[in-house]
Amino acid sequence: MTLDHLPRGKSAIITSVRWDDLAPEEGRRLRALGIDEGTSISIAHRGVFAGADPIAVTIGRMTVAMRRVHAMAMTIEVEGSAV
Repeated sequence: MTLDHLPRGKSAIITSVRWDDLAPEEGRRLRALGIDEGTSISIAHRGVFAGADPIAVTIGRMTVAMRRVHAMAMTIEVEGSAV
């Protein structure tokens, strides 16, 4: 599942990021904000525009807005759903 499909209120771990799908400066910005493989993340809010863009994600005690296309590049595992 990709991050853009995570239901609001659920937590997940980012298992992989397709960095090549992002512009280099976008990847650097996300990494600087602590968004990388192994990060625990949840959806705080979704935008009201077409495609529910942008998405506000919570990382620790910080909330960060990101474009939906960035969330689509991140594969996640919902916490508590591991087999």
